[in-house]
Amino acid sequence: MTDLLKQTKKILKLKNYSPKTIKSYLMYIDQYLKFAKNKNIKNKKDAIERFLLEKVEKGNSSQTINLALNSVKFFYKEVLKDDNKIDLKFAKKTKKLPVVLTKAEILEIIDNISNQKYRLAVSLAYAGGLRISEIQNLKIKDLNIEELTVHIKNTKGKKDRITVFPEKLKTDFQNLIAGKNLNDFVFNSNRGGKLTTRSFQAVFKKALKKAVIKKEATFHSLRHSFATHLLENGTDVRYVQELLGHANIRTTQIYTQVTNPKLKNIKSPL
Repeated sequence: MTDLLKQTKKILKLKNYSPKTIKSYLMYIDQYLKFAKNKNIKNKKDAIERFLLEKVEKGNSSQTINLALNSVKFFYKEVLKDDNKIDLKFAKKTKKLPVVLTKAEILEIIDNISNQKYRLAVSLAYAGGLRISEIQNLKIKDLNIEELTVHIKNTKGKKDRITVFPEKLKTDFQNLIAGKNLNDFVFNSNRGGKLTTRSFQAVFKKALKKAVIKKEATFHSLRHSFATHLLENGTDVRYVQELLGHANIRTTQIYTQVTNPKLKNIKSPL
């Protein structure tokens, strides 16, 4: 089993999967192999169905179940070279609306972050619609402060994109990166290297609590809010799609449900 997982990891790396995806795939493949062995299930389709059913019964989300299924499919096709189609349909994804913060709430959150480095990181995440991993990996050479643009490189889906930089933060960022090399991380740790995902999440959560905001918001809510506020300001949804780096316009259109002014203008009959 160990050899199979090593081979899987090697193939995933050769296919240029992200470290996060590699970690997830290996975890689900390991779970599946142990499940099939412990249950002594020989039939492939039966083993996969029962493996996924157990996850459903445990209350796992449709996203988790789909990821587990994709992992197992990859294992059979790319590692075991089994070309027999796995005829299983994906679980339906839940269509939850994103948690969006108001502009006032975002200002409250930023004001409640005392550390300047983290305050600027949260500000930029909202101002340009950056994911937490994009904030982490951002290098000084990716910022064009004079042109007010940010070059996001090798993001989700292995794509580059350009997003906007806020003029309001020009001086703050010029001071932050002064004297650093172009290949240095914008938000580097005191020991060198980039800051951790957990540290960004912890700072955001603490600021949310101090601002007494009851919404179930996460760091990613800054990106949701960026998209929603652009649409509220009248920005065309296709421009928002490009700034977010969405491959499909339907992914971006979820935000139009949050911003729909016609719905907001309807008054309750009560």
